[in-house]
Amino acid sequence: MPISSIKYALCIALSLVLAMTSAPLTASAKTPNVVIIFIDDMGYADIGPFGATSVRTPNLDRMAKQGRKFTDFIVSSAVCSASRSALLTGCVHERIGFRGALGPQAKMGIAASEVTLGEICKQKEYATACFGKWHLGHHPKFLPTRHGFDVYYGLPYSNDMWPFHPEDIAARAKNPKKKPNYPPLPMIEGTRIVDEEVTGEDQTLMTVEYTQRAVKFIKEHAADPFFVYMPHSMVHVPLYSSPMTAGKSGAGPYGDAVSEIDWSVGQVLDTLAELKLEEQTLVVFTTDNGPWLSYGSHGGSAGPLREGKGTSWEGGIRVPTLMQWKGTIPADSRCDQLASTIDLLPTVAAAIDAQLPSHMIDGKNIRSLMVTDDAKSPHSSIPCYYADGQLQAIRNDRWKLVFPHTYRSIDNQKGKSDGTPIAYVNKKVESIELYDLDADVGETKNVAEANPSVIQQLKSEADRWRAELGDSLTGVKGNSVRPADKLLDGEPTLTGE
Repeated sequence: MPISSIKYALCIALSLVLAMTSAPLTASAKTPNVVIIFIDDMGYADIGPFGATSVRTPNLDRMAKQGRKFTDFIVSSAVCSASRSALLTGCVHERIGFRGALGPQAKMGIAASEVTLGEICKQKEYATACFGKWHLGHHPKFLPTRHGFDVYYGLPYSNDMWPFHPEDIAARAKNPKKKPNYPPLPMIEGTRIVDEEVTGEDQTLMTVEYTQRAVKFIKEHAADPFFVYMPHSMVHVPLYSSPMTAGKSGAGPYGDAVSEIDWSVGQVLDTLAELKLEEQTLVVFTTDNGPWLSYGSHGGSAGPLREGKGTSWEGGIRVPTLMQWKGTIPADSRCDQLASTIDLLPTVAAAIDAQLPSHMIDGKNIRSLMVTDDAKSPHSSIPCYYADGQLQAIRNDRWKLVFPHTYRSIDNQKGKSDGTPIAYVNKKVESIELYDLDADVGETKNVAEANPSVIQQLKSEADRWRAELGDSLTGVKGNSVRPADKLLDGEPTLTGE
């Protein structure tokens, strides 16, 4: 059933009641609480601290003033599921069998043997919750409550994987008898469907609902250590905002969605301040990959970076990142060293004195990058990234080596403003290219010829990664790859519960 305007009013009323009835509490936890806010498809230059001018983001500006901006923070993959698998496990996605974005027909998901951030926190008896888009398998055994989270509410995959996808609508306009490519989009609580058919009206309130549930959870567990993971469905297309922000940003539907995300961040920060938990809580704001450029004004901006989502160029993998932990992370500071979402798991584990997984992970403890000004990146290299099993590029803190591959580009075409995409152009990297990211963050000048020793060093690093994770282009089989799990015959399915 669609969410009505009455439900919206009730949601807002609930927020006011919670605000009036929740007295400030002092948490007894000796280890920090953790909140990770993970946005979908937000570009590097889409928020104020990273240069946005078309939309105001006062709460993210505040977070930057109260904490640290990370200017060279990258994701493992420039595509949804793979990127999320890396954040939650501390592993390059290829190591744990994830590629691309899982759809409603997928029968795979995160393996039970993998250790998530939720499970790291459960070692220390944290209350754990996930509110938002999961996208690591939608059948019960793959869902958050089977992987370290006490509570889950959200979409199992992307909000465009429904019968109203632009391609579906266009196809049915030509042939009304054609069946949709996607089934109805479900909303899940725990491991059960609570709304069998999410509508556009429902989507207008998703950001509000995720936020209210997160705030309620924080207030309920203010006296205990908690971990809240907020993987928002926005600002992935199709774009929706509540009546609170729709049409009010002055920057179209995309600006409205960004503005509502900013409101959401403000609700979390205000709650922590109200409960006097700011000095006991690490808050991380980042995103899963760069902007979906083919959607024109319904996609974001990578700013000075090259290309966007789905590519190994910096516009695809470098994401806007803020961290706040009052009294621990210096206020109004920045870090320009290389770090990644794969580093969050080992960093949180160290902060709460939890044990790392017994199996291999790829992330590093980056606490020094968070709290000091002169720390250096702990990474000698990071692959960026593996696409369909092919290592497309590798980089260290300064240099990026790009291997021959084909990538998608809008190639300076102008996108549309109606929420439908334009077609990509396939482009090729014909031979090895090298970029000095300190001098050329936009990857405009190939300096391979002048730096043979750098190329040799990064080639050696690439060979090390290939030995572990393989490379479909060179035919190398990785010796340290762990497969994702599969849904077996007879196991419960989402539709069967």
